[in-house]
Amino acid sequence: MDTMMKKQNVRTLSLIVCEFTYLLIGAAVFDALESDFEESDKEQYLEKELFYKREYNISDEVYRDMEKTIIRLVPHKAGVQWKFAGSFYFATTIITTIGYGHTAPMTIGGKVFCMGYALIGIPLSLVMFQSIGERLNVFIAYCLKHIKKLLGFRNTEVSHTNLVVVGAFNVSVITITGAFAFTKFEGWSFIDSYYYIFITLTTIGFGDFVALQQDNALQDRPEYVAFSLTYILVGLTVVGASLNLLVLRLLTLNTEDERREQQAQREAELQRVRDFADFHGNSIEGHHIDITDISTHYHNAHSSPYPQIKRTISSVCPCSCIGRRKNCSYSKAGSPKYPGNSLPLQPINDIYNGFSDEHNTFLQYQALNRKRASI
Repeated sequence: MDTMMKKQNVRTLSLIVCEFTYLLIGAAVFDALESDFEESDKEQYLEKELFYKREYNISDEVYRDMEKTIIRLVPHKAGVQWKFAGSFYFATTIITTIGYGHTAPMTIGGKVFCMGYALIGIPLSLVMFQSIGERLNVFIAYCLKHIKKLLGFRNTEVSHTNLVVVGAFNVSVITITGAFAFTKFEGWSFIDSYYYIFITLTTIGFGDFVALQQDNALQDRPEYVAFSLTYILVGLTVVGASLNLLVLRLLTLNTEDERREQQAQREAELQRVRDFADFHGNSIEGHHIDITDISTHYHNAHSSPYPQIKRTISSVCPCSCIGRRKNCSYSKAGSPKYPGNSLPLQPINDIYNGFSDEHNTFLQYQALNRKRASI
């Protein structure tokens, strides 16, 4: 058990180190890619600011007020945001945790309701998407099994890896299809459209690209609104199902490692019992020994003078060097005919763990009552 816990601690520590290493790599890459562009972009807009101030004789205070006005007008230029269509779109971005930030409630009542609405809606949507994703994976597994039968495969069982591959294919199809669709509807480049879809379906939601914000689309293009909302919900379901498969696969690998460690631990415990039996000159072959039994084994109802531990022998005592079976016989393994002549047996691990001083342990055990020791 201690070895297993140490391995799990090492695994957890390794994951933490990998996570922070990944963050450091990401920071270094973004620094290299974006830092120079940020500086040049800033200089360009500062030059334009100075040009407008000199050209139109605008003070700094007036220019700052113009900036605030223009920023606040951006959502309104996209059309009415808080009619039913826009509100439905906003509610979708809340419960799916996308949160573009293209618009936000301004009233006190709207902010309070937004918090309560998200508190209930986010768990509800997560459970719904997980449930739909599970049904989708079951359907995919059913289809794959029948396809394998039609193609004449001997083994028609669908593995976890098969589902992961099909899920990745589905994600590729839906993202590429969506990229072409939004390229047409929004006029973006293919890279920008694919970037928008990726940020949306992973629920990152930067908000630098937001659909339905041009040409008053929320009111004038209901078919596009329906397509966008349907696409987001279906895409989140497909991506969520695929990510669940991938995470479950990784967890399965981790569980298999732990299962192998537990099996090795049980085999080691059993070997310790065999070694103890050999030390006392008695074979335990033919006796049932359950290392995983939690209950402590006693030969009678006397209270045990020894500490109780979890792993004990649940069969007859393998020891034959004390008493030599003089005072107690068995009709069945572990069932003495004369319980009055027996003492509770010290758990096997307590004795074995004291083998560094095995002679003293043996003498102490023998001194309790040789003739009454239960064999």
